[in-house]
Amino acid sequence: MIGAAGDTIVEINWITNPFRAEKFAAIWLPAAEAVLDFGATGWAFIRSTDDPQHFVQLALFDQKVDFERYWYSPEVADIRVQATGLFQVPIQPVWYTVEGSGQIIGAQLQS
Repeated sequence: MIGAAGDTIVEINWITNPFRAEKFAAIWLPAAEAVLDFGATGWAFIRSTDDPQHFVQLALFDQKVDFERYWYSPEVADIRVQATGLFQVPIQPVWYTVEGSGQIIGAQLQS
């Protein structure tokens, strides 16, 4: 499940430059996971099966300030520098509020 009602999710779309997707994924995956060190309660780094140059990064944060601490931290800024030239800019984080979600666990639907 990706959050409960009322949770805040940030989405970042990454479009990699041609022939750079594998290198980008290897460099950025540790940065995507690092959101947990800055107060996120969940994360995902997913890749399109239809367009392998397109990645989406998702993270659940209680407050935008925690995301900003993550995004502008020296660690993540350094990884962005390592990934320079691998992805298209600009990068625009988009914020969402979960209105509802659910999942099936065993034979029961959980909401």
